[in-house]
Amino acid sequence: MFKGKGPGRWDKQKKERRSLEDRMDALGDRLDRSMEPGDPIYSEPVYRKQPPLLESDYVLVKGPVDIPFLLIVVALAVFGAIMAYSASSVYAAQYHDDSAYYVKRHLFYLLVAFAVTAVFVIKARPWFWRMFGVCAYIISVILLLLVLVIGSSYGSGATRWISIGPISVQPSEIAKMAVILVIALVMTKHEKQIAARQKFGGQFRYGVLYPMCIFGFICVLVMLEHHLSGIIIIGLLGIVTMFLGGTDKKWFFIIFGVGTVAVLLVLLVSDYAQARVITWLNIDAVDPLGAAWQTLQGLYAIGSGGFFGVGLGNSRQKYGYVSQPQNDFIFTIVCEELGFIGAVLVVVLFGLLVWRGFRIASKAPDKFTALVAYGLTAKVALQTILNIAVVTNSMPNTGISLPFFSSGGTSLILQIFEMGIVLNISRYSYQKR
Repeated sequence: MFKGKGPGRWDKQKKERRSLEDRMDALGDRLDRSMEPGDPIYSEPVYRKQPPLLESDYVLVKGPVDIPFLLIVVALAVFGAIMAYSASSVYAAQYHDDSAYYVKRHLFYLLVAFAVTAVFVIKARPWFWRMFGVCAYIISVILLLLVLVIGSSYGSGATRWISIGPISVQPSEIAKMAVILVIALVMTKHEKQIAARQKFGGQFRYGVLYPMCIFGFICVLVMLEHHLSGIIIIGLLGIVTMFLGGTDKKWFFIIFGVGTVAVLLVLLVSDYAQARVITWLNIDAVDPLGAAWQTLQGLYAIGSGGFFGVGLGNSRQKYGYVSQPQNDFIFTIVCEELGFIGAVLVVVLFGLLVWRGFRIASKAPDKFTALVAYGLTAKVALQTILNIAVVTNSMPNTGISLPFFSSGGTSLILQIFEMGIVLNISRYSYQKR
């Protein structure tokens, strides 16, 4: 009567799972052995002064994740969830009849992100991120093209999302990560040509032309979405990865020249972008109840916070003054409720994240993973700086989210996943046999 349901059945299932894991590990070992010895990604040192890593002398070792980096990410995620609820409660109650509407979504995205990311942190090996980056780039291109055909705007005035049932995806967020991974791959594969000093040694071809084509093509697709902030971030991430990868500094004068011309062209053809710049330059003269409304209300929120703030949950500007306070302008609510102390705490946490991420990158087992860790960490730093610059009116309002804080499923899940990539890289190092 109980045949097949006793302990023997569970033992058999355990053996099958263990056998599957053993086969996966064996496959990974075979791939490592076949790819690492002759692959410049593994044979070239991160720094010139470092002696070459010979397989006979060194072995790739997997250890625990970087605990300080993990704790900082968790602290930012928790802090962001608390502020997401505080900033969105009034807006959510007004438009969704549930003050916890946005924080429920925020927590759901966090749980999904941590669950998915944990698998990759535990199981992925360094070679995996090369294939993953290429696949992510191809997928992001396909999705960006689909946005032009079946995209949604959700009332924002710009078509940037793809709806799949109840789920919405913003392809430009995937593209940001993919650009870093693919440029890191190209810069590492062709390091010798990029470092060559001969006139036709491939320095321009591999160090400038290829990387610029990689992120330039994405920027063109994002431009068709009228997504100015996406163009700025993707372009800057591409340039940063090129710089870290060894592109000769002389080429950056040309790159910045081309970038300046491209931005001017966007401003000339985009009435939307022109209006943002005009509002920024003439904030005192622009209609305070019109184009300048969100920026001015954000500044009022920051100014009213003082040193200690008005108290968590006690913001007055979130009562219909700061538009959608759970999104790009959430930092203004942090400043109002927690004051200068809260603003400094946010900056310090991001500063610690960047410092630790760069430290992980400096100890990465190979140049490719070092560039990936540097690039993904720089992405967080760049978005944080630009978001704070926007809400303090130090630059035009371009709709840049604050990592870990601003509402948004795609961006939040990818931020956690990107930090998971850095954590996975932190597990590996070369040690003497």
